Amino acid sequence: MLELHYGPGACSFVPHVALEAIKAATGEDFVAHAVKLHKGEQRTPAYLAINPAGQVPTLVVDGKPLTQIVAICDYLDRRYPQAGLLPSEPWARAQAMSQFAWMNNTVHPTFTHVFMPDKFADGDATRAELKRFNAALYREQLARIQGWIEGADPYWFGARLAFHDAYALTLLRWGGFAGIDPADYPAYQAYVARVAAHPAVAAAMERENIKLQTWRPA
Repeated sequence: MLELHYGPGACSFVPHVALEAIKAATGEDFVAHAVKLHKGEQRTPAYLAINPAGQVPTLVVDGKPLTQIVAICDYLDRRYPQAGLLPSEPWARAQAMSQFAWMNNTVHPTFTHVFMPDKFADGDATRAELKRFNAALYREQLARIQGWIEGADPYWFGARLAFHDAYALTLLRWGGFAGIDPADYPAYQAYVARVAAHPAVAAAMERENIKLQTWRPA
């Protein structure tokens, strides 16, 4: 039995989409548990018992918890290769994991410095500078992703949805919270619109009750 603990709109959207794709490919269902991060539910004793770091996602497999998004997605791909969530050829898979890890360990933390600067600095002036600097860096990182997906037809690796598609959608969506207009990245924006229309992605977005557009003009 698979259980996913996710935070609506968080990076846990990636394995959430993957589990929907796996269900479509194999018929194996999963149980989804929303963790309301804004209410601090990730810090409750019940949740800390399965994820002491107090983070999402957590995948519980037959009662055993697995944490960290890269580990979770690697496990899902190895257990359900028929879903085609990563390339199967060893070198292509390694390159895909390199891109995926970069999104997780570089782009994601950059956004965290914009969205939650209080975690990294004291003082309003320091936090404002932290947000400004990292928002500019985040723009550069989104541009790099746009370079990767130019020519994607229709998804990152071709005909089948991959983890990368869900993460790329998440990162561009977060850009709105950093004051970044997705229209500044037309190829990326068009690609994300295709990704959002995929049934697995649409199902996860509906369950999480999130919208694609988060940017609002100042």
